[in-house]
Amino acid sequence: MQITVDMKRCQDHGQCAIAAPDVFRINDEGRLEYEPTADESLRDEVEEAADVCPVQAIALLDG
Repeated sequence: MQITVDMKRCQDHGQCAIAAPDVFRINDEGRLEYEPTADESLRDEVEEAADVCPVQAIALLDG
């Protein structure tokens, strides 16, 4: 599964890092970092991360 984050929209709230820590993390500068691809076994976590994003900056693409 492909994951994209609109970094212009992202405000680094970190809710995604709580929901899916294997994919999203907040770095030492307080900025979001993420893996652009994730194993299908993480789909539920990534979908939850997208749902809880306050600015809806996360999108999932199958592939």
